[in-house]
Amino acid sequence: MIDLSGVEGLQRLGSGKVRELYAVDDDTLLLVASDRISAFDVVLPTVIPDKGRVLTAMTAFWLDHLAGTVADHRITTDVDEFPPALRPHAEALRGRSMLCRRAQVLPVECVARGYLAGSGWKEYRRHQTVCGIELPAGLRQCAQLPEPIFTPATKAELGAHDENISFERMGEIVGDELAKRLRDITLTLYSVAAEHARSRGIILADTKFEFGMIGDELLLIDEVLTPDSSRFWPADAYKVGRSQPSFDKQFVRDWLQTLDWPKTDPGPELPPQIVAGTRRRYVDAYERLSGRPFDQWNG
Repeated sequence: MIDLSGVEGLQRLGSGKVRELYAVDDDTLLLVASDRISAFDVVLPTVIPDKGRVLTAMTAFWLDHLAGTVADHRITTDVDEFPPALRPHAEALRGRSMLCRRAQVLPVECVARGYLAGSGWKEYRRHQTVCGIELPAGLRQCAQLPEPIFTPATKAELGAHDENISFERMGEIVGDELAKRLRDITLTLYSVAAEHARSRGIILADTKFEFGMIGDELLLIDEVLTPDSSRFWPADAYKVGRSQPSFDKQFVRDWLQTLDWPKTDPGPELPPQIVAGTRRRYVDAYERLSGRPFDQWNG
């Protein structure tokens, strides 16, 4: 990972599963996306080359596409516009970093689901619900839902598991009015993104957003509609009743499920073919959705 320890005035705030977070000043953050990959809330020891650049490129594309729907925290991804103290590290940061406004992060993840997959499918099989929302009987794995649903979750600490919660519980955490606002914005963002993705031959099965506040202003923050935070399926291969081929890290999860691994630290090393296949899927997702060659992305 990039060593920024000697940059004057830069304060390292911590590491997420993928990102390194730095305070540039009281109002500005630097987010640096690494090539780390996590699965089942465990950071794996093997990196995926260029993954951090794909995540940053994808987020920048979607922020442009969604502009006007909700404010966001991005200042710039162009390292040539970063503070002078960061210029010696410009090439290392290029394409994988974003200068952002510093917001108070809301302690929930806002998930929109249009299809019955993942933890939602598991809950549905037991209770015919997803996050307490009752659904029609007889739905099959990966079926399209009658309409997209909002299913919030708590934000897990590193090494812990995200926990699906009810909308009522979310209201207790952030307040009822803000919960309603977050739900409405999340479903709007999902609808706009799903329509665009479908026009590019991709199904957006589900995705999660994070939000923050600067005073009374609500901001979309962190990564947006990336293969790490979304399920992307090729529309031409979609078939109800089974797991779908994907452009996201489900490819890694599926391989991990073949191992005798308890889904706790330490995670197993990924073999070369899984690394190459994952990189190919991430790059393919970006190129299909954005219509741009990945090798031309520089921030």
